[in-house]
Amino acid sequence: MSKPIHEPIAELRQVTKMFGSKKAVNQVSFTIEKGSITAILGPNGAGKSTAISMMLGLKDASEGEVLLFGRSPKDLKVREKIGAMLQEVSVMDGLRTREIINLIRGYYPNPLSLSDIALLSGLTTEELNKWAVKMSGGQKRKLSFALAIAGNPELLFFDEPTVGLDTSARRLFWQTVRKLADQGKTILFTTHYLQEADDMADRILLFHQGQVAADGTPDAIKAKLTRRSLSFIVDADHQQVKELLQEVPGVTDVYELNGRLNAVTDDTDTALAALFRAGLAVRDVRIDQGSLDEAFDQLTMNQGEAV
Repeated sequence: MSKPIHEPIAELRQVTKMFGSKKAVNQVSFTIEKGSITAILGPNGAGKSTAISMMLGLKDASEGEVLLFGRSPKDLKVREKIGAMLQEVSVMDGLRTREIINLIRGYYPNPLSLSDIALLSGLTTEELNKWAVKMSGGQKRKLSFALAIAGNPELLFFDEPTVGLDTSARRLFWQTVRKLADQGKTILFTTHYLQEADDMADRILLFHQGQVAADGTPDAIKAKLTRRSLSFIVDADHQQVKELLQEVPGVTDVYELNGRLNAVTDDTDTALAALFRAGLAVRDVRIDQGSLDEAFDQLTMNQGEAV
């Protein structure tokens, strides 16, 4: 994981966004540090796209304050420092790919070179010379990424960036994003591929019903929202071992599956210590943490619970 530098790049301070009588975003506050990769997750309608739209200056907050680099997102100095790759990729008619990239480069004071953009986005010489409207869906995603990084921005927004990409293109995209973060650039992204968030994000902001319902590292969120379990093989009488484990504080369930005993507990260390104290010869011990998918499901199913 990249190491964020303690310098606030984006801040939301008690931000609310109303659409009529509906609160799409409700009293949300967070700070994004320089050099971090942050995933904004949540079910449809949770408020994540609205929050990003406000950070991009596309929507105004109804209450509270949105700051990028300490200024309004609409400030020209701020716009010169940000890049965005949104879900809808529309390209200008009558221009080749390289011409569109050069046009966008011209809007920025210190853009990346065309060769660097091509290298980072994976655009080939053939693709650069292609009429942009003739590009395939996957090629248009690469062009969208190229346009997001064209101005050499310090802050990048990616909204569902890998939709429609094959596995190798997806892997290349995230390798590039990691490289950009290592250079000190700050990344915010949304995704429905929870494994991507688990693998790539230093931090996850989990939106639910217009609020931040969980905020932390992927591991911290999984630990807080999912069940942990201890499983093992033991030659002793399974019923006696089950009874022993059921007496251990923190153990909520004990069951047998495929010849293995499983104990669901928040404190796997205590459960394991109890087995060893009893002199049981346990082997092939596994400790499983729930997945981010489970955490996501648990949070969105238990709508009344905020973490």
